[in-house]
Amino acid sequence: MNILGIESSCDETAAAVVADGRRILSNQVASQVDIHARYGGVVPEVASRQHLLAIVPIIERALAEAGTGLEGIDAVAVTNGPGLAGSLLVGVNAAKAIAFARHLPLTAVNHLHGHIYANWLTREEVRFPALCLIVSGGHSDLVLMSGHGSFRLLGRTRDDAAGEAFDKAARILGLGYPGGPAIERAARSGCPFMPLPRAWLPGSHDFSFSGLKTALFHLAQAGQYATADAAASFQEAVCEVLVTKTIACAQEARAVQILLAGGVAANSRLRQLLRGKSPLPVLVPPPALCTDNAAIIAACGYFQLQMGRVDSLDMDVYPALRAA
Repeated sequence: MNILGIESSCDETAAAVVADGRRILSNQVASQVDIHARYGGVVPEVASRQHLLAIVPIIERALAEAGTGLEGIDAVAVTNGPGLAGSLLVGVNAAKAIAFARHLPLTAVNHLHGHIYANWLTREEVRFPALCLIVSGGHSDLVLMSGHGSFRLLGRTRDDAAGEAFDKAARILGLGYPGGPAIERAARSGCPFMPLPRAWLPGSHDFSFSGLKTALFHLAQAGQYATADAAASFQEAVCEVLVTKTIACAQEARAVQILLAGGVAANSRLRQLLRGKSPLPVLVPPPALCTDNAAIIAACGYFQLQMGRVDSLDMDVYPALRAA
């Protein structure tokens, strides 16, 4: 079963074709990073206008790479939240048009669930119950997945998400945008010895990174540390909290596996720490499948369709949609 996936939740216009939820036939992404870098972050109106320009060419490229054409597509899956309303509408309306014109089933995908399903594209075995750490620019969630379509939120950020914290830290240190890759690059030549705090929030599986960001700001203002050391120390503080709380949550929930997902999952230090410290098996998608793309949406859409999840053409977008 060939699923055409469409993703436009933020600043990436993406389309992909995935066979049977596991095999990528094509995965095309049109990035807007260079456009938004001059502003230090994503400008919603600019993003939606760029999606309008890119959506048809990117779908055509995905179909051409897959060698299927629209006649070889069995269903359409599209992100309908969370994300920027204007951006989401572009992808959703394109998906509706294709589904209507070709008489194809349409399924709406929660973008956060899509990130989790990147793990099904690794060809490795996924076992339930699995504890999923979703870390991105807008979310830091711990979700227990007991089966396809079954998600329970166990922890979330109380303020800044991990990706947002990286962006703000990079701005403080003058490292540019996007912040996650910039912090990671700078950290490679630094030493993580700066006295930065960790918010453990005892008795909770929630996260908090706003205090850490403020502490970095004050230390940077004092000018006592090299930029590389500051980046390494900030990265270590974020990753240590994410890893420690994820392992504790997985053990308490009696999960048999940990799944890593989301844009921040591309961070090599986070991957290294989680794999090194977890007593449970850890699945980590390749970095290209951690960032926003449409293959993960198509994969998730396939399993939704297997459960009978078909949406009508009056399906709407939900910018504030949560993981569970």
